[in-house]
Amino acid sequence: MTYQETLTVIAPIKADQMDCLREVLQSIQQNVGHNDLIPFAQFPQVHFARFVILEAVKDPLLGITIPPSLAFSNCLEAPLKEYVRSLAEQGGYGLDRIFSHCEGYPSPQRLTVSSRIAYLQKHRVNTQTFYVNTIGRTVQQVRQEADLHDKIELFLDRYQHQQGADGSDVDTVRRAIQNFVKQDPSLSWALTPAVPPDLGWQIRDKLHLIVGLFLILLLGLAFLPISPLFVAILRWKEETAPHPRQDPKFRLSQFHRLHLAQDEDFFSQNQFSVVGFVKPGWFRYITLRVILWLANFATRHVFNNGDLGTVPLLNLYGVDTIHFARWVVIDQGRRVLFMSNYDFNLEDYMNDFINKLAWGLNIIFGHGVDYPKTSWLVKGGARDEQIYKAVLRKYQIRSQVWYAAYPNLSAVNISNNAQIRAGLFQPLDTAQQQAWLSRF
Repeated sequence: MTYQETLTVIAPIKADQMDCLREVLQSIQQNVGHNDLIPFAQFPQVHFARFVILEAVKDPLLGITIPPSLAFSNCLEAPLKEYVRSLAEQGGYGLDRIFSHCEGYPSPQRLTVSSRIAYLQKHRVNTQTFYVNTIGRTVQQVRQEADLHDKIELFLDRYQHQQGADGSDVDTVRRAIQNFVKQDPSLSWALTPAVPPDLGWQIRDKLHLIVGLFLILLLGLAFLPISPLFVAILRWKEETAPHPRQDPKFRLSQFHRLHLAQDEDFFSQNQFSVVGFVKPGWFRYITLRVILWLANFATRHVFNNGDLGTVPLLNLYGVDTIHFARWVVIDQGRRVLFMSNYDFNLEDYMNDFINKLAWGLNIIFGHGVDYPKTSWLVKGGARDEQIYKAVLRKYQIRSQVWYAAYPNLSAVNISNNAQIRAGLFQPLDTAQQQAWLSRF
């Protein structure tokens, strides 16, 4: 089994090419998995992908206009280099059709696999925080385990019909399921547990953990002497920050809300993209960058098993409906682009965070322009529910193209299917067998 990576490419759009680019992206979205330009379904390592147009916008601090750009974002399985090469080879024509509308793309006479790769690498931007629901779970594994669940359920329907109302004890039922799986050649892969990420990655991950903890310790020790000053500046910034209610245009019109909603609720999963300005000043920027680094460390080493934000010792319960999420600092630090893939509708998604993880929202998004006023960094903010939702919608942007490799499987479904496979041939006592059977 491998691990997951993210690829985000942001390229400036030519001034007179916006309409043509929209037409190309629309043609891809009409059959996103199997279109003639970039047929994402032919890239088995891709979990999610999207193209997002970042419209031209005026920087409220500097007073300059940030030109429009195109963001191409992917959540995929390593190795990244193989994906980029296969994209340049198999999807080369599609890349040409799309990025020819962007500044600096190679001319037709200079188009080669190498020149396409070079362009993508040149415009690649780093992801500051990358959340993965479960590290190491592949697209193939997700699909196979969903198939295993479905086939066992069909078998159980037949088995229970044959056994009658009295049925059988849990041990007998489980052995019958095991025999069924053993006899089905298409399920031979389920006879063994899922393979963890390779040893090389595990070693690198442990080193990343050790070095990260050491740096956090050093950072904490260096921070202690200046912490009173930090708190004083923070509280002053929070108290003097303008409230979104002071802006008469902070709420979107009904037309714009419907415009955004037209891309939602086609499947069990949804996409969400939002971009906003960082509050002015070095204090906010540096604090945000440190928090994003710490958040990336936490999502990699703590919140890496399907439950973002759960800390039992602190009686904190997190969110289990997110597949992937990432925060990307763009425009020389003036803006942050956030993209996520989640389950169910946006209202449920926002409520989930407000009720369970408002403190986490405040720590990161509290440094954004128009975010509801926070107190002591973790209080307030998203707790101002209606204002928070209005601001989020205000800065939400459309994803012109969105691909999901398994759009009808929720994160909870995927986790449940993985547990079915894990317990299929594992020694279990009677209570554990009953719990395992209850997963169907």
